[in-house]
Amino acid sequence: MNTNQAADGWTALGDPTRRAIVEFLSERPRAVGELAAELPVSRPAVSQALKVLKDAGLVTERVAGTRRIYRLNPVAVAALRDQLDTFWSRALASYEEAVGSPAAEEQSKESS
Repeated sequence: MNTNQAADGWTALGDPTRRAIVEFLSERPRAVGELAAELPVSRPAVSQALKVLKDAGLVTERVAGTRRIYRLNPVAVAALRDQLDTFWSRALASYEEAVGSPAAEEQSKESS
């Protein structure tokens, strides 16, 4: 997954219906009809949401007879998780730096 796909992945997850689809697909692969039965949107809306997720690289499909079975792309999901881990590590490092800085220590002494 490249940087543009990762950005598209975050954008794709900005929609509640698409997040719900990702949640359902995390349990097991499913066809559009199965997903539509679980969601308060039409089958065409589910198909459109799946197209966005597929274009973002988060979902793959395979043909099974006349149906398409969708599943999460584990490589893409791992790439998003890696980004979150990086963001979290940077945030913690910044926090530790701010808390350990002399200015933070002086403020702590002044408020005591």
